[in-house]
Amino acid sequence: MIEVSEERFEQLVSDALDSLPPELGSRIDNVAVVVADGTPESPLLGLYEGIPLTKRTIGYAGVAPDRITIFRLPILARSATEAEVREQVRRTVLHEVGHHFGISDPRLRELGW
Repeated sequence: MIEVSEERFEQLVSDALDSLPPELGSRIDNVAVVVADGTPESPLLGLYEGIPLTKRTIGYAGVAPDRITIFRLPILARSATEAEVREQVRRTVLHEVGHHFGISDPRLRELGW
């Protein structure tokens, strides 16, 4: 497992979010993105918790932000270089943002996210 500091990992997550096309990034609404350690053995690299944009109705108001969690240790455990960490972080962020937009896991896999 490669070593990447928490601060550097958070920067990689921030860079991945900044790399989203503006037309996509500007549509992300009421979402908190956080980094958690997780466990190295976990198959879970990221997690989206919330109500996807496609499921929000006129009554959607006053709710806590959706949450995207990116798990640092499982990503580091699957990576040999910082370049691999960067790529996996980007793919994971895209995948979880896709869930925010209501895209299913099978469709995200088809898209390579």
